[in-house]
Amino acid sequence: MRPRQRGVTLIELLTVIVVLGILASIAVPSYRNYLIRAQRTEATTALLQLQAAQEKFYLQNNEYTDQVAAAPPAGLGLMATTERGFYDIAVALGPDNQSYTATATPVAGAGQADDTRCTGFSISDTGYRGSTGPGGRDFCWR
Repeated sequence: MRPRQRGVTLIELLTVIVVLGILASIAVPSYRNYLIRAQRTEATTALLQLQAAQEKFYLQNNEYTDQVAAAPPAGLGLMATTERGFYDIAVALGPDNQSYTATATPVAGAGQADDTRCTGFSISDTGYRGSTGPGGRDFCWR
């Protein structure tokens, strides 16, 4: 009587590979959506920091500034892109520098350009939080 050989057959190996492929095809897009959602907070955080810096600047100079990256006293001393470089930050001033609207737009090729629901963020001197894209303001700023 021959001893039985033990091992993995080719059919068993292919079955495991197919199951792993199915799991990966589900997990990767889900993880990518999670990353996009998490990286939106980078834009909202940067805009809220800019809003606080603008109010401080206004108290000292009686006007707002569009110089995001310039060092004080001429500017805010913040970065013109978000911390990890997913969004560009810009400021548009109103008449006589008495109002502003700050925007965060995705940097091309940085990953957030794939975000089709929230394509941009904005905040104004009145505290109004806006967004562009089909996600809507409440969805994008949560």
